[in-house]
Amino acid sequence: MLTDLRRKTIMSKYLNPYTDFGFKKLFGEEANKDLLMDFLNQLLPSKHQVVDLQFRNTEQLPGISLARKAIFDILCTSTQGERFIVEMQKAKLDFFKDRSLFYITFPIQEQAKKGKWSFQLMPVYFIAILDFEYDEAEERRRFLREAALRDQDGALFSDKLHFRFLQMPLFDKKESELENHFDKWIYFLKHLENFDDIPEILNESPFRKAFQVAELANLSREQYITYEQNLLDYWTTKAAFDTARNDGHKKGLREGIERGREEGEQQKAREIAAILKRNGIPLEQILAATGLPAQILEQL
Repeated sequence: MLTDLRRKTIMSKYLNPYTDFGFKKLFGEEANKDLLMDFLNQLLPSKHQVVDLQFRNTEQLPGISLARKAIFDILCTSTQGERFIVEMQKAKLDFFKDRSLFYITFPIQEQAKKGKWSFQLMPVYFIAILDFEYDEAEERRRFLREAALRDQDGALFSDKLHFRFLQMPLFDKKESELENHFDKWIYFLKHLENFDDIPEILNESPFRKAFQVAELANLSREQYITYEQNLLDYWTTKAAFDTARNDGHKKGLREGIERGREEGEQQKAREIAAILKRNGIPLEQILAATGLPAQILEQL
């Protein structure tokens, strides 16, 4: 388990689910697949409700060139045969919708059977939890966007291909406004890192288990080190894309990435230094450990 000093340097009680480690810790481990099933079932129609699932190798079609491989956050198959890709996206990318279409072709192709095959397919769902907005037009902005293959009259053409896009910044419900189990899941994910304790509205199954899984104090030292690096990467990515967006042109992206990395590292160093200072660690040791200038330490 974490040492006492490590525990004191943690600024949050629970992990950030937008990090690769945090997302897979909650939803990508065999011991926690009940959490993933409960979450997925809030997004699925009754005929595709999941009663059990199996995690799959997240790297698909190794026979093709490395540049065209697809590596998913979570890939799983239900006992009925439905395929699910679950992705956590931290920052907006060019051609995001095209990328989603490309990804969903892999669990379709893998259903091809050797020898005689009737081409019957099982449904595939692509579920993306987005830490950004991709709807540019104000009138089209919505938290949950569902897409499927439909004809010119809006009738369902095929029940085998489904998309669910969750634009997390557009979910703004307060605790008192949560209406159903799905709302609770989204509220949990959006605010998890900021909770100090389990709010009363989430003090029920399966959220009690989710909070226990997400508690940083329950991580091993190795897991915490991995998470800490993931968290720094998350801050870096967010800061870089925020900087590039504010610059207003793609030329600023490279500078934004470097600036974002510096800002992320300095923010982490400031937080650690503040904790060490409050716990009476000598300033010389804090300077050596964080690399911060003395004048910044004096301001903490």
